[in-house]
Amino acid sequence: VVVDDAAVTPKYVVGFPAEREVPIIKRIAMGSLKNKLFFILPAALILSQFAPWAITPLLILGGLYLCYEGAEKVIEMLFHPKGAHSEKPTKTEDQTIAGAIRTDFILSAEIMTLALSTIEDQSFGTRTATLLVVAFFITFLVYGAVAVIVKADDFGLHLMTRNTSGPLSNLGRIIITTMPHFLKTLSFVGTLAMLWVGGGILIHAAEQYHWTHPEEWMHR
Repeated sequence: VVVDDAAVTPKYVVGFPAEREVPIIKRIAMGSLKNKLFFILPAALILSQFAPWAITPLLILGGLYLCYEGAEKVIEMLFHPKGAHSEKPTKTEDQTIAGAIRTDFILSAEIMTLALSTIEDQSFGTRTATLLVVAFFITFLVYGAVAVIVKADDFGLHLMTRNTSGPLSNLGRIIITTMPHFLKTLSFVGTLAMLWVGGGILIHAAEQYHWTHPEEWMHR
């Protein structure tokens, strides 16, 4: 889920000026942190305290969503490859950020619910502390990585500008030429991760409801 989160976000800065890329990522990251701390974390703690039986159904809903999104991406890759990227943003910066934060809410909810499902038997204080750590760590990990990714080509151009020849200039050229391929690979891996996680959630949830055949088949 984290890989997919990191793979999805770079597309939101496509078409915006280079100087706006990091501020946009920063605003999305702050929105993501607010999603986790003010909405998802309290809801998760209330559920774990008063309705722990609801965690598995929520995971199933999340797994279905991930499978749906993954299938949609596969169809887009196979039948609409040219429409995957647009050179000019069709929305304003504020609209783009709002859309990114809405998408992040789903992925953040899935991450937090998965984390919660591993500590159901712990005390309320332990659950709270664990989810707080997950919220901060995942947010900074994902959006820190995204910031590095979206500025990599600018860094490569900087190296080439400052060094007309030599190893640093070659490094800058390599960064610029490989980043488009890296982003495509990241998107592909993110789709695989989405399908893997979504399918895994559904199979393990089925086992919890005593339908063991998919789990047994997978192990065989």
